[in-house]
Amino acid sequence: MKKIAILATNGFEESELKSPKEAMEAEGFQIDIVSPESGSIKGWSDGNWSNSYTVDKTLSQVDAKDYNALVLPGGVYNPDQLRVNEDALLFVRDFFKLKKPVAAICHAPQILISAGVVEGRTLTSYKSIKDDLINAGATWKDQAVVVDEGFVTSRNPGDLPAFNSKVIEEIREGKHEEQHA
Repeated sequence: MKKIAILATNGFEESELKSPKEAMEAEGFQIDIVSPESGSIKGWSDGNWSNSYTVDKTLSQVDAKDYNALVLPGGVYNPDQLRVNEDALLFVRDFFKLKKPVAAICHAPQILISAGVVEGRTLTSYKSIKDDLINAGATWKDQAVVVDEGFVTSRNPGDLPAFNSKVIEEIREGKHEEQHA
């Protein structure tokens, strides 16, 4: 059974956690919501705080080697908090070092900029962070989903069907020898 980590904290875009989680569970994957804090985290939807989701594991309880892939939902608050959390950045970097699939949507690539893993990579994101990604050395494309050797990115919640499909495909393929940071 494939085991997937979804890394999030308060203020994640709810659809960007819920939709991939449900799609992966429908494939029979085991999903752990991983967060710096225990208990539950609150989503963001339509400009307001939304539902709470139970945290399965805290960052201090996990290791990238125990998972087949990592999914990073966006939102504005969520990546802003995670990108300054050194434990979160180490967890993210480890997936790249282990050549495992990593998927990020919307503003989540901000975490990847801070983790130092976007230079030389081709990806997409929410349009407002395009310049940040280019300045960090990435090639940015305005497409619903971009795949670069096991690294899947999408722009916004409207891209979730394409994102979910590609995430599942990359997880099924497993490790990507060309995956790099």
